[in-house]
Amino acid sequence: MRLTRAGEYAVRCVLSLAGRKPGEVVSRKQIAAEMDIPDQFLGKIAQQLARAGILEIVQGARGGFRLRVPPDRLSLLEVVEAVIGEIFLNDCLMRPESCLRSRSCAVNQIWEKARDQLRATLGEFTFSRILETQCCLVPPGEPGENPP
Repeated sequence: MRLTRAGEYAVRCVLSLAGRKPGEVVSRKQIAAEMDIPDQFLGKIAQQLARAGILEIVQGARGGFRLRVPPDRLSLLEVVEAVIGEIFLNDCLMRPESCLRSRSCAVNQIWEKARDQLRATLGEFTFSRILETQCCLVPPGEPGENPP
């Protein structure tokens, strides 16, 4: 399993917003530049995050994005699944009816356990916790940084 580009960009977008003051509106162009996300793709991702209630899209000249969920209550799992859908490792887990053996299959039980462990790990990490331990934001003076 590999995280999609959309999932990765969604995490970057939320990470950027989580590192700001609560309620701060940040322009799409600023987030795109800081987090190395194509501007148009960021707009599509933001719509998915807004539908999930994770961020708010603020219209107008001073518009942009604002985080709706406090970073200490928002998990990596919630952001990833808001964009890519619920995590499944194979078709048998996603659609049990696609395989007649799925209920009694030993391999299927392993896939299910691995999926549950992955979801539990992603659910354990909030954006506050991620920012405390390691930051993916562009360091000052590095390429991709916006001047003040």
